[in-house]
Amino acid sequence: MSDGMTIRPLGQPGDLGWVTLAHGEVYAEEFGWNGEFEAVVAQIVSDYARKHDSTREAAWIAERDDERVGCVFVVQKSPDVAQLRILLVHPSGRGRGLGQQLVNVAIDFAARVGYRRLVLWTNHPLEAARRIYLAAGFVLTAEEPHRSYGVDLIGQSYQLELTPFILQGV
Repeated sequence: MSDGMTIRPLGQPGDLGWVTLAHGEVYAEEFGWNGEFEAVVAQIVSDYARKHDSTREAAWIAERDDERVGCVFVVQKSPDVAQLRILLVHPSGRGRGLGQQLVNVAIDFAARVGYRRLVLWTNHPLEAARRIYLAAGFVLTAEEPHRSYGVDLIGQSYQLELTPFILQGV
C-alpha cells in the first residue's frame, strides 16, 4: 500500500480499545448515534477477543504512518457462513480506497478458509460503506426499519457468495 498505509492483523496492545473508541466517536460525530452503539461494538470486540477461532476468524487494523485509521472483522456465523463486522475507516484515513482494501482482505480470508458465503448487516446512513459492499459484489437481501442508538434507522442485510472466489483460488 502507498501513502504510508498498511493493513496488519489485529493483535497489538491498544487495538481492541481503539476499535471501540473510534466507532463510538466517529458514529456519534457523523450520525448522532448514542453510547448504545459503542456498547454493541464493545460486545463484538469482547466476544472476538475472548473466544475467536483463529483458523476461521480474523480481524485487521489499517494504519497510516503508524496511526490506526481503520478496521474490519470476520467472524463465523455457521460452518459455511462468515459475517463481516465493524468495518470502519476513520476520517483521517478516508479518500484513499482503504475501506475497499479492508473489505477485500476480509473477502479473501473468508474464501481462503472455506466459507461459502459472507454476510453483513449495516444501516442506511452508511452510504460510503454501502458503495464499498456493492462494488465488492455484495447483494442487498433485506431491509427493516428499527430504532437503535437513539435514532430511526433502516437495517440492511447483504450477502456475497464466495464460490467464485474459491474457484479462482483466492
